[in-house]
Parts: sequence; structure tokens; C-alpha cells
Amino acid sequence: MTPKEPINRRDFIVLTAGGTVLATISGLPALGAKLGSVKFGVASIDPYSAPIYVADKLGYWTQEGLDVEYLNSQSGPRSKQMLAAKQLFMTSTGMNDSIALTLAGKPAVVVLGIDNRVTFANILCRNDRSDLKNVADLAGRTLAVTQPQAATWLMGVYIAQHYGVGDKVALKGLGDFTTMIGAVKSGTVDACMATVSMINAARQDGWGKALFDVTETEAWNKVFGGDITGVCCYVLRESLEGNREQVQVLVNGMVKGTDFVKTHSAEEITDVLYDKYLTGFPRQAVIDGINVYKKTWNYTNIVTKEVYERLIRVMGDGRQYTNQELATDPYESGVDMSFVKKARGI
Repeated sequence: MTPKEPINRRDFIVLTAGGTVLATISGLPALGAKLGSVKFGVASIDPYSAPIYVADKLGYWTQEGLDVEYLNSQSGPRSKQMLAAKQLFMTSTGMNDSIALTLAGKPAVVVLGIDNRVTFANILCRNDRSDLKNVADLAGRTLAVTQPQAATWLMGVYIAQHYGVGDKVALKGLGDFTTMIGAVKSGTVDACMATVSMINAARQDGWGKALFDVTETEAWNKVFGGDITGVCCYVLRESLEGNREQVQVLVNGMVKGTDFVKTHSAEEITDVLYDKYLTGFPRQAVIDGINVYKKTWNYTNIVTKEVYERLIRVMGDGRQYTNQELATDPYESGVDMSFVKKARGI
């Protein structure tokens, strides 16, 4: 099957429950009966999750006997809460959420890395804000994030502190990226944390600009000092220990999804995924975003100790936790790359 052929393996259903939109993919019971069924949560809809969408859309999980229900769980904190309550078996959010869950008494383990750079750490504002030229200009202004303590919040705090305005920027939790970008456009907030696709869409539509752009390597390294896993997949330790075969199948599928996005063009990937997952973005913005993500996706899916400890430094010094608290979740217990290594035969 070529990427442009129609794919009718699954039906895409949008459910609304109590004001919450859940994107659900119905599984194939006949194929999924062997290993049962699990729920997989993705914290927000964006092309950076393309390796996961590919695994779901092309049936990589059902082909190995696992029925997977995909949910848009809307934010890192909400995904973390759903995982802790066992409403999700696995989730994909910022890696700091896995660490935070462990420190809250629900040990979690990172099993796969999606990227090498935090691609939702951009800061977006309107073009007509001539008073905003760089991050330092946000002193006394409002910066929207998804939720307090979420990965977007952490990145906003860390970047603002680097520019010397950490105690002068008011961070406002708005729930999800769609609400955040609407608040910037309407002037309700001065700026927001943003994904690459949000930046591209704002530029394409002619109304937005980036105060901090993660694609500018010099600026990124000046603030963060090197690669940091932005998005990862993680499970509760008890789920990992009791259901290793299900974890392995999920990782296998995402490894195949990663290989797919590595070897196909942005246009081909968009053709496969757009109608099912990404219609909230202009098609060209998705293509442009994927072309950027091709430079930031982690094509090995391995989260290294160096990268993990770099994130620990961002979370530490009292930003989210004390250094003493973070020392209780070292790389050796917080990360298990054996599933990725098995999937890749290494």
C-alpha cells in the first residue's frame, strides 16, 4: 500500500462528553482479541505526534493482536491524572510529566522518546505587537500555557528566567493549544507557548510571530544547552511489570511509525494523516510543521541518560521540584529503553 492510497482500517469518531472532545479510533476486534485492549492518550493534537498517528492509522498495533483505543487527553496534567487513575494504559506527553507522576507517588517509566527538542517551547505573539520584540519584553505581560505545572508551563518559566523576567511574567493556564492561540489572536493574553505548527499557521495566515523559536539552534542551545526530549511515551511501573507484552507491542508500532515518518515526505505523511487527525490546522501548515519535525524527531526513539539529566536540571532548582526530590527518580528507574532496543534489534 502506498501512502496515498485510501486507508479504511478504522473509523474516526469525535465524541463530546461534558464539553470534552475525545478523538477515538475504533479497533478491529478480530485482530485485537489476542492481547486484549488498552487506551492510549495523546496530550494534544499536533503533527509532532505523527509517529503515533501512523501506528494507529496503519494498524501496526492491531496487526500484532492489540486493540488500541486512542484518546485526545488534551493536556499533560490531564493525561497524567488519567494514567494514575488507570483510565489510560499509556500516554504521550512532556517527559517532565512522567517524572512528576513518580514524585507524586505513582511510579512511572518512560519507554520511548518521540523527539530531541521540545517543539512546543516556542513563544507566539501577534505581529502587530511592536512592543514585543523578544522574550525580555514579556515583563509585566501575560503568557498562556496549557496548565500550571504542565510541560508548556515549565518551558515558559525556564525561558523567562533565562531572559531575566521569570518573576515578571504572569503565566495563565488555558487548557489546550486551540484555546491558547485564540486568546493570543483576540488579545486576551499577550503571548502563548506554541508548537511549531502553531507558529507556522500564524505566520502563514499573516498575523503571528515568534519571540522564541526552537528551530533556531543557536538560541535553543543558549537557553537549554543541548537536546532535551520534549514528548515521550510512558506507563505506570506496575502496568509495565504486569503487561510487558502489551507495552512491547505499543512500542513496536511507534518504532514502525517513526521509521515511516523518516522515510516518507511531509506531503505523503500529511496525505495519510490529515483527514483523520489534523484538520484543525491548514494543510500547508501541517506540511511545513512536519518538515521542521523531520529535523527534531528522535529517529532512534532512545532517551539517553544525558538528555534525561538535562531535563532534570530544567525541572530543578525549585522550578518544579527541589534537586533533592528529583534525585529520587534517577535515569535508571525513570527510563526503560529495553522495549525500544528489542523493537530495533539492538
